[in-house]
Amino acid sequence: MKFGILVNEGPYQHQASDSAYLFCKAALAKGHEIHRVFFYHDGVNNSTRLTEPPQDDRNVVARWSKLAADHGVDLVVCVAAALRRGIKDENLAAGFRISGLGQLVESGIQSDRLVVFGD
Repeated sequence: MKFGILVNEGPYQHQASDSAYLFCKAALAKGHEIHRVFFYHDGVNNSTRLTEPPQDDRNVVARWSKLAADHGVDLVVCVAAALRRGIKDENLAAGFRISGLGQLVESGIQSDRLVVFGD
């Protein structure tokens, strides 16, 4: 099965990003495909390389970057939501790219299921 993923919440305010990441890992381990992970609303905060969590905390941004590198997962950040939060191309962590809502629509069309994490 091919999944599209929508993440609407930031990495440390809500469990949505952790749940989405763990869902992606489990789906890939079972042989499913992740078509794209689209970060929208506060979810765009998952993409910034400027986060510096304490050493004893999980690094959510680095986990997403590693997922993209290891499995070729397309990590797309909504341009309008990103700009509202001061996130530009030069602030993106490895593996993320900025694009428009058309990428979310395309993911919904091309995937068997679009799974939403966060409000």
